Amino acid sequence: MLQEIVGFIVSTSGWVLVSSTLPTDYWKVSSLDGTVITTATYWSNLWKACVTDSTGVSNCKDFPSLLALDGFIQACRGLMIAAICLGFFGSIFALVGMKCTKIGGTDKVKANIACFAGVNFILSGLCSLSACSLYAHRITSEFFDPMYIAQKYELGAALFIGWAGSVLCIIGGSVLCFSIADSCSKSRSQVKYIYRGAPSHSHISSHPRGQATSVNQRLPPDYSSPPGSQHFDKNAYV
Repeated sequence: MLQEIVGFIVSTSGWVLVSSTLPTDYWKVSSLDGTVITTATYWSNLWKACVTDSTGVSNCKDFPSLLALDGFIQACRGLMIAAICLGFFGSIFALVGMKCTKIGGTDKVKANIACFAGVNFILSGLCSLSACSLYAHRITSEFFDPMYIAQKYELGAALFIGWAGSVLCIIGGSVLCFSIADSCSKSRSQVKYIYRGAPSHSHISSHPRGQATSVNQRLPPDYSSPPGSQHFDKNAYV
């Protein structure tokens, strides 16, 4: 139960960070490398491009067309939305499948639900990790390209938040999956131990009557012989 609670807290925290990354403004910020006087700062995210002048006034422009966008921006949008949806369903399934909650059915059903929640969190972390890495790769490739003469950008704060949230989602989902595996292995070992340790209560004696036998293998006295001819040993109960 403690492992499930820790995994739920870690993975949910990562999902919150991933969700906050999507509307964050600073996915990329204009680079100051090689400039002496800066009159404007350019920055953009997955939805708009903005410029801030030296007086602090910002002007933004939303991306007008979805089909006219670059392919990597469309891919990042889809991956981030998928990551948020997977994390949302993973948090609900984790609440239902944890042992500390009273809903979800039997322990076996709750274990399957919690394992499914862990898989959702892992997939959510992988999707957001892929989106942030793809966006960062585009920025770094343009920055280090000597033939690229347009405005160069640097990594924004949103990418680092997304990477941190992705790692937390993957770690929390893995903890949920491993906690279910440990509980299943412990329950199987307990059942196996009980089965092997059960004593046998039925013994049939094959020793002659005159030989010494154990208490469980002692034969009852023969009441079919005439009275007076019965012989009871000292261990017999009358």
